[in-house]
Amino acid sequence: MKMQSLIAAVVLGGVLAAPAFAQTAAPAAPATNSQQNKMKTCNTQAADKKGDDRKAFMKQCLSAAGAPAPTMTQQERMKSCNTQATGKKGDDRKAFMKQCLSTKS
Repeated sequence: MKMQSLIAAVVLGGVLAAPAFAQTAAPAAPATNSQQNKMKTCNTQAADKKGDDRKAFMKQCLSAAGAPAPTMTQQERMKSCNTQATGKKGDDRKAFMKQCLSTKS
């Protein structure tokens, strides 16, 4: 009976001491990695695409080459087209500006 009490005391002591050796602070949530960020960005850009078009876009976007270059704002596009239209006049300039501003790049 004395041996059982001794074993019980050792086990109980180990159970009570275990929390002292445990890690006291919970680990911080892991930071999102670049692949997760890339997936989030690509999903946002592919919001209007469906089916095979979306699948192809996501494959290209997530590839090692990275996400496609962000599209220019309307203001940036206007500035770029104006620069390219230097030297054009009249209907030629008007047609060029219409075509240039309608392209998505």
